[in-house]
Amino acid sequence: MTHARAHSHQLRLLTGGVDLFAAMVEAVDAAQHEVRLETYIFSFAGSGADVAQALMRAAQRGVQVCVVVDGVGTSELPAQWAQQLAQAGVQIRVFVPAVGIGFWLPSRWRRLHRKLCVVDNVVAFCGGINIVDDYLDPHVHGLLKAPRLDYAVSLRGPLVSAVPATMAQLWSRIEAVRELRSQDLGGALDALRGAKQSLHLPARGEAQLVLRDNVRHRTHIERTYRKAIGAARHDIIVANAYFFPGLRLRRALVMAARRGVRVRLLLQGQYEYFLPYRAARQLYGQLMAAGVEIYEYHASYLHAKVAVVDGKWLTVGSSNLDPFSLLLAREANVVAHDPEMAQALQAGLLDAMAHGSTRVDPLAYLGRGWWQRAVDALASAVLRLGVFLTGKRY
Repeated sequence: MTHARAHSHQLRLLTGGVDLFAAMVEAVDAAQHEVRLETYIFSFAGSGADVAQALMRAAQRGVQVCVVVDGVGTSELPAQWAQQLAQAGVQIRVFVPAVGIGFWLPSRWRRLHRKLCVVDNVVAFCGGINIVDDYLDPHVHGLLKAPRLDYAVSLRGPLVSAVPATMAQLWSRIEAVRELRSQDLGGALDALRGAKQSLHLPARGEAQLVLRDNVRHRTHIERTYRKAIGAARHDIIVANAYFFPGLRLRRALVMAARRGVRVRLLLQGQYEYFLPYRAARQLYGQLMAAGVEIYEYHASYLHAKVAVVDGKWLTVGSSNLDPFSLLLAREANVVAHDPEMAQALQAGLLDAMAHGSTRVDPLAYLGRGWWQRAVDALASAVLRLGVFLTGKRY
């Protein structure tokens, strides 16, 4: 874990659930008034149970505890846990439950993918880490051979006030939908709109919470990436679990590499879903032709959504660089200009590249068999068709 002080902000880099859950449990156990938590997946196995127990302890001593989980990521709470949480006073809401034939409509593909927690408006957490044990994965029987690679940050200072505000807006939206907007339509509409954001490259010591939703903040996270990549002078490292960026973001990476910036991508090698993995490989040729270095992580599952530019600018959050994160899901990233923390994150990514990854050989990629080329092209076409069906441009 790395501590960094930015003006009046205090940021701390957390690696994996082992860091995040310990810090989160400590904060929740000290809570006096309110705890809010949003997550795509809430698993109660292994260390995920530690977080659930802390939430129940807080609720039992009178703290208001509000939890929102996604209806696909967390399809159903185990009955025993649901009963215990309710008895303790933990309030749980589900974002767009995965039920009914309407779920198959593209309009229902919008998910709650952000991972946020705030305690007493004093400390907040943001990153890519679900409430899932580092060594457990639904795609693998037993334990993973190495912990999942993922990151989060804890926040203290003025930036924290932006976190409960956006979480309260989502809670109000869900409550308004539950009540069919029968009482406070104006308040519900305000919750839907959300707050405005000012997008700019952070100055030294500055930190920002950047949101992505389907109302006011449709392209903010992608634009933040493009601004940082466009301003890069020496070095860019991007680690992303699901990588299928649109034309503008790909062009920004290519142009950076062509003007002499060293661009390295750390992507999935041990993949969870075949389709996005193969679709991503369809993009390798264009990127490597411009000089972009691509590394595939094989030590375990790569779940990180982070980047470092010039050892000064960094982002840590929930947003993948694929159409579903950039066009459909609710996401949250922290962006900061903080050399100390940026270099700590960069050191971790370089270690993962050196000891857990394989660099993709451009010549071997160009020489792959026709059937591999066909599979990559088909996967890319299917992913693009999915975007087309949503009515979005990408």
